[in-house]
Amino acid sequence: MADGDLGTGGGEPARPLGTARITMAGLCAALVGIGLGRFAYTPLIPALIEARWFSASDVVYLGAANLAGYLAGALAARPASARLAPPWILRGAMLTATLACFACTVPLSLPWFFAWRFAAGASGGLIMVLAAATILPHAPASRRGLVGGLIFTGVGLGIAASGTLVPVLLRVGLVKTWAALGVLSGLLTLAAWPNWPAHRPPEARRAPPRPGAEPAAPHSRVVRGLSLAYGLNAVALVPHMVFLVDFVARGLGRGVDAGARDWVLYGLGAMAGPLLAGNLADRVGFGPALRLAFLLQAGAVAIPAFDDSPAAMALSSLVVGAFTPGIVPLMIGRLHELLPHDPDAQRQAWSRATTSFALFQAASAYGFSYLFAHTAGTHAGLFELGSLAVLLALLVDLAVTRRGPRPVPEARAPEAACPPRD
Repeated sequence: MADGDLGTGGGEPARPLGTARITMAGLCAALVGIGLGRFAYTPLIPALIEARWFSASDVVYLGAANLAGYLAGALAARPASARLAPPWILRGAMLTATLACFACTVPLSLPWFFAWRFAAGASGGLIMVLAAATILPHAPASRRGLVGGLIFTGVGLGIAASGTLVPVLLRVGLVKTWAALGVLSGLLTLAAWPNWPAHRPPEARRAPPRPGAEPAAPHSRVVRGLSLAYGLNAVALVPHMVFLVDFVARGLGRGVDAGARDWVLYGLGAMAGPLLAGNLADRVGFGPALRLAFLLQAGAVAIPAFDDSPAAMALSSLVVGAFTPGIVPLMIGRLHELLPHDPDAQRQAWSRATTSFALFQAASAYGFSYLFAHTAGTHAGLFELGSLAVLLALLVDLAVTRRGPRPVPEARAPEAACPPRD
């Protein structure tokens, strides 16, 4: 491994760690900042309304506050990493997400709750931009799909944990539920703390370009188009992220337990999705895998608008849950193969894509909340709009990549090599 650090100014010595340890740190960060920091709120929505902590419209807007915070965190990630080592930013983000859980045990006012839901979202945005970008350059090139999948499996673990733990914890009250989520987040923060990489990866020494290779620049048409497609994909995920449990529990009249069961299925899909997506990308290439993901999502997101039977809702929950975190390793891997040998350009492109995702997600969350509040709580149209958005994402991807640059294979190393992909 090369000596150096990740923006520490030379004050932190190189500390090479095994791939398993740094991957575990990334998984814990995704679990805390996104899995629990964002998605644990969804199964709490009916309980917050029934306990009269907030009105139904306020609870939905509080969910959107988390997404607005996510956008702020995504925007702040690159400037922050220029001043402070990414591992310390990631540690701070995990601590903030933990504190947010404890702060939510006290519903002092709507602004108080809004501020802490925003802070939790900002932590998730920082983690989304920096965690994988900090870890993947240290992973063997031929296994980056798998490593990325493992990192974002943390999102699914958080969703599954919230779906199974929250209904049980709610029997002893909302305060204890929030506190338990804070304790769990704190333990995971401690587990990840010593396992972030602090040395500069080998590919930070930029390799000479291959003869005739013309990789995409971070600001190229292809990268901009992929960022737009990624943002449209975010729109498609919002109906399930924010409204799934409420739709089943109140919209279909099946109760909180039924809503929680579908949320658990959503979480189980999210646990498997990143690993399945990463393995598929390692086999067929990130480009084809990404397009297949867009197509499958279009169908799964639309299901509740046309068939709300328990079996159909279970299928929709599983598939959309799988792609909620599963789309992440596909997009970051696609950008890495378009920008080989250049970690700075990869981070810049990934930051652009994540910002697009966060912007579209926050805007659509507020837009869908407005539609929901002004259509007497009707859910079906939200799922239809989500499906149309991801179909548009597929069309954008096909349009910008048809004549775009082909991915450049990374130079083969004795321990690993990355095969060329379409």
